[in-house]
Amino acid sequence: MKVKSSIVSIIALSAVLAGCGGGGLPEANSVNCSGRGMETALVEFKNNEPARQAFLDKCNEVNK
Repeated sequence: MKVKSSIVSIIALSAVLAGCGGGGLPEANSVNCSGRGMETALVEFKNNEPARQAFLDKCNEVNK
């Protein structure tokens, strides 16, 4: 019985964590505006040029 409840708990936790993916665009902060973070963040903006430019502008402000 203990194994069955553990499996159910693992499945439930996995479902909750999968829902934490965010879904929104990345924020301009010190992590997302430097190096590898910038590369990863810009991929999210591939079909949204105005939002991409706004992100880059905010990164310039953060890095000043």
